[in-house]
Amino acid sequence: MNLSTILSSLAGGALIGLSAALLLYTHKHTAGISGIAAGLWQRDAGWRAWFLGGLLISAPLYRLGGGEIAMTLDHSPAWLAVAGLLVGYGTRLGSGCTSGHGVCGIARLAPRSLAATATFMLCAGATVYVVRHILAAGQSL
Repeated sequence: MNLSTILSSLAGGALIGLSAALLLYTHKHTAGISGIAAGLWQRDAGWRAWFLGGLLISAPLYRLGGGEIAMTLDHSPAWLAVAGLLVGYGTRLGSGCTSGHGVCGIARLAPRSLAATATFMLCAGATVYVVRHILAAGQSL
């Protein structure tokens, strides 16, 4: 880890917090991505489309600006699809996602968000352990 990594991580976290605060201040909504996406078919879809569009275009704009995105996929597309479906199921089961509960809910000290965040962090740790140490059992996934 170098200074550039630390500074870019701090800047990214600050921008996430700023965007969540601005959305709450200007539209009276928390920045829960799953809730924003689910509401795309409602009357107030305009701001939702802009918000999600900004998320989708940010990485390509970063690349156009000369930034590098170092990414490797250690698992097959099938594993990634299963993981995505499980995350989506967990989002519905927990009545919100990591951005809604973990960023906005914890900042507001909402008890439901504190419980949801603790639950999904524990489940994430258990999932990583199972996938890497039990399912892998010496073979590449």
